[in-house]
Amino acid sequence: MATWDPLGKVQRLRKSNPTRPFDPKGGRLPPGQYLTEKFPVLHYGSVPRFDAKTWDFKIWGLVENPIRLTWDEFVRLPTMTVVTDIHCVTRWSKFDTKWEGVPWSWVMEMAKPKPEAKYIMLHSEHGFTANVPLEDAMSDEATMLAYKYNDLPLEPDHGYPLRFLLPHLYFWKSAKWLRGIEFMATDRAGFWESYGYHMHGDPFLEQRFS
Repeated sequence: MATWDPLGKVQRLRKSNPTRPFDPKGGRLPPGQYLTEKFPVLHYGSVPRFDAKTWDFKIWGLVENPIRLTWDEFVRLPTMTVVTDIHCVTRWSKFDTKWEGVPWSWVMEMAKPKPEAKYIMLHSEHGFTANVPLEDAMSDEATMLAYKYNDLPLEPDHGYPLRFLLPHLYFWKSAKWLRGIEFMATDRAGFWESYGYHMHGDPFLEQRFS
């Protein structure tokens, strides 16, 4: 994975294979999915407004070094670029999507999670949350805090200004409009999980609902 470079941005182009840990036969399309060239828009509630002067991003919980960043500080962090497949629980998949953002390695190196941290909770605008095992975030080389898609800033419907990217799980885990990450010792349900979605969400195991 890309590592933090305090002297400048790390630019890496990675071809991510999200099927690696889950599909030993090497197929790219999970069962029950159909392939689309479009990028469907699905979310709960309205699209939040973004104000660079008041926006901040926080990391807290079971970490040695809690972090708070303004937008100007965030966009000066190191970045990497990945090309990866994504899979929505509503059964569409899209191949070879290109993303740019801050690599997960930066979060790990700078926040320094404590040994008892086993899960993360993603906190987004409007109180939206999504839970993810820390092991999943660490195991996928495409995991990032993304703010560009196809070399352009994210569109508001797709999470502008910031989106978590974890492509080997169903795409609701790649939370839009991200504002913070909480490190936790035990798992707890996020927004959609509390309404019956699966706590993990592996598309190759069709973990759509609990």
